[in-house]
Amino acid sequence: MMGANRRFGLVASIALTVASTMLWGVAHLAAERRKTGLTLMFAYVLMLAAVLGVFTAFSANLLSLAVQPRWLTWLTVALVVIALMWTGVIIWSFLLVRPDRSHTVSRFLTTVLTIALCALVLVPSVYAARLAYVSRDVVTTLFAPSDNTTPVLAQDPWNGAERVNFLLIGGDSAPKRPGVRTDSMTVASVDVETGATVLFGLPRNLQQVQLPYGPARDLFPFGFTGTGPDTPGLLNEIFQFAEDNPSMVPGVEDGRRGPTLIKQTIGDILGLPVNYYAMVDMKGFAEIVDAMGGVQVTIKAPIVYGKRREGLLPAGTRKLSGDEALWFGRSRTDSDDYVRMGRQKCLLNAVAKQADPMTVLNSFESLAAATKRAISTDLPQDLLPAAVDLAQKVKDTRMRSLSFVPPLIDTADPDWYLIRREVTQALEERSPSPTVQEEPGRTAVDPYAPSPSPALSPNIPINLDTTCA
Repeated sequence: MMGANRRFGLVASIALTVASTMLWGVAHLAAERRKTGLTLMFAYVLMLAAVLGVFTAFSANLLSLAVQPRWLTWLTVALVVIALMWTGVIIWSFLLVRPDRSHTVSRFLTTVLTIALCALVLVPSVYAARLAYVSRDVVTTLFAPSDNTTPVLAQDPWNGAERVNFLLIGGDSAPKRPGVRTDSMTVASVDVETGATVLFGLPRNLQQVQLPYGPARDLFPFGFTGTGPDTPGLLNEIFQFAEDNPSMVPGVEDGRRGPTLIKQTIGDILGLPVNYYAMVDMKGFAEIVDAMGGVQVTIKAPIVYGKRREGLLPAGTRKLSGDEALWFGRSRTDSDDYVRMGRQKCLLNAVAKQADPMTVLNSFESLAAATKRAISTDLPQDLLPAAVDLAQKVKDTRMRSLSFVPPLIDTADPDWYLIRREVTQALEERSPSPTVQEEPGRTAVDPYAPSPSPALSPNIPINLDTTCA
């Protein structure tokens, strides 16, 4: 066979093996296997062209592809196949150009080099395939497949809506207190064209909340009163109350009743359709912070730390551990619900800003595991690419926020009309003559629409500051 008797020294063997790792077929050409060598070169160039073509064609949509299980599956398979092919070419090249059997030391050195080159190809490829697999697992765990009742169109994924409204919930559970209390509730209303976003914050202790028409309203015709005659019936109790009482939301499965009722209730309060929700369990949120290596925030005033006041988070800019971040967002000692609401927004904002690509990659698997435990949502998988694109638009704009807390709102006796009017003004950039749009089917006797009172319409500015400083 032509070239079978060729001999290669140590230097030539090393050079040809390394060259064949960088360009398939070089060793084959040196061993006078021209047809095989040219075929390998062509396959290598074709593979590189395909990879570059994919990255070029989908450069603007790489994040969108990264949240699609089908693409993640193909990526995992492709990475494994390429890694195995590449490793095979390296070993094949080495076998063609390795030193003669009599040169023991040279053979040993080139063998070690070949193993190292194979590892250089396999390790990052296997790691990338692992990341793709874990990403797919997170996506399929957190996001349910679409039910196909409302198809997602590529050209208009939001079905003609000008704004899409997301309910962001911070859930707080404890071992000695069954159930979940939604202690942080914010609706992010996002313009689908520009990404302009207004955050509407609702306090946990909002009382006399009217529930949606149907079984829930029939049970509490004069507003939600909680679990007994001596309880005030707070907004943060509605989620768990619906989970514990299936008749409140008939026909809805376990785990979905709470989100369904709280979305409808908050949507009625604000006069907005709440399209989707995402809930972060605060204990799981602490695990996410630890997986990131901590989060840096600016603390305006010292915060009591721990259930028995055993510590203190001093004022100043510092990096908090997960447990410290949990208390930063949870503590009400020497404070109140409204200050805590502000700290929770600051904390979420800080985590979002500090979760840079390197931080995510360095702790990807622990972050993925913590995310699966900490987050629940009803955003369907088919909408993830559109949601990622929308998030990029939001990132390029400055968020505005409006919290319905005292003195604007008396939480014990809320003015529902004022809340709706403030929402309308905020979305219309506070035009001089806003008009509240009532939902279809509302009757004239609407608990959220009492007669307007000029005395109850203070011109409260929208807060533009979303930082912790």
